[in-house]
Amino acid sequence: MQALVERDISLSANSTTDVCNMFRISRIQELLKEVPRDAFDRLAREHGANRYSKNFCAWDHLVVMVYAQLSGAQSLREIEAGFNAQRTHHYHLGTHELRRATLADANARRKPEVFADTARTLMSQVGRKVRSSCQDLLYLLDSTQVSLKGRGFDEWAGATRVRSGQGLKLHMLFEAETQAPSWYSITAMNVNDRNEGVRVPIERGATYVFDKGYCDFNWWHEIDKRGAYFVTRFKRNVALRIQEDRAVPPEAAASVLKDQLVRFAHKNPGGGRRNRYEGVLRRVEVAREGKAPLVFATNDLESPASEIARRYKDRWQVELFFKWIKQHLNIKRFCGRSENAVRIQVLTALISYLLLTLYRQAHGVTKSLWDLLAQLRSTLFQRPSAEAAQYHRRRQQLHEFNSRQSGLFA
Repeated sequence: MQALVERDISLSANSTTDVCNMFRISRIQELLKEVPRDAFDRLAREHGANRYSKNFCAWDHLVVMVYAQLSGAQSLREIEAGFNAQRTHHYHLGTHELRRATLADANARRKPEVFADTARTLMSQVGRKVRSSCQDLLYLLDSTQVSLKGRGFDEWAGATRVRSGQGLKLHMLFEAETQAPSWYSITAMNVNDRNEGVRVPIERGATYVFDKGYCDFNWWHEIDKRGAYFVTRFKRNVALRIQEDRAVPPEAAASVLKDQLVRFAHKNPGGGRRNRYEGVLRRVEVAREGKAPLVFATNDLESPASEIARRYKDRWQVELFFKWIKQHLNIKRFCGRSENAVRIQVLTALISYLLLTLYRQAHGVTKSLWDLLAQLRSTLFQRPSAEAAQYHRRRQQLHEFNSRQSGLFA
């Protein structure tokens, strides 16, 4: 009789544990914890994001679009089927069952500002951690095209078409240490890189690396005046006066051809413009195998010439970032063809990347971001803590069973 009572107590305890485990958070909930619901709702009120879609609020929209990005779902039908298959998780995510027509309407009508501000908030969270642990900040600036062509796109993207195509342009300031964006803007395709570059916030002591598309001597002067550094390339037709030829260390002589201090030869480069950069610049010429040498411009007068070349080479990291989000997140095949829908999808791709980065930092994950995404993609709605507790309980039961079995044959 006592054995039966003990068994009933054990079953009751296990049942209670199972009920408790049901309410432990899933992986997608853990990712979305980095977006506090109250702060997001405040942003939604400020932008009036729920004005016309009360049954599918901005939070519902964010959760569904982040799910679509992380799961790899590419069409409205696929998003609807996959998301609704996890009905038991909707309550804990603060959302409910999805209809694809509702999502299509929200993508077309809801203004993207609430998602834009959410992306900026997450960028500041990533940046806050790197500023506290890193003294030398290296920022990489570049842009990429999001090509859009076909029925529905041509009506609005055709007006800003350029020779290379039509669509939108994503401008990105990428922090090299965290491998995460720290500033961005989305513009029409015909917006010049230089015009967006001048909007980048400048931090004292940081180094900014960009290519010749951002050539603006007055902007370079502004960076220097704010106590920051830049590394870029001179255009071939720039007129310079050589102030000093510096000696190249023997260990760098094979790659560094020249290291010079220079000034601009003209204060008025033409077109009614005035060049306000009157200080000394550094001109570093680096050899390339089988190609013309690269000529770098920088206001960093102290670092070794080889270090200047390495910083410019690091600019390739932002190119790899663009390649990564285009390959592994969804900013090629769009769920809507309006400009609003495209912008929302690009923004939720950025938000998803930042959530992955913050998850990786919080859990000390050493594997690559692609490996992490691949793992999460197949376990988004699993509850790790519940699974761990269940695994531990089964191991304990197996151990007890084996210990009793051994007593039978003693």
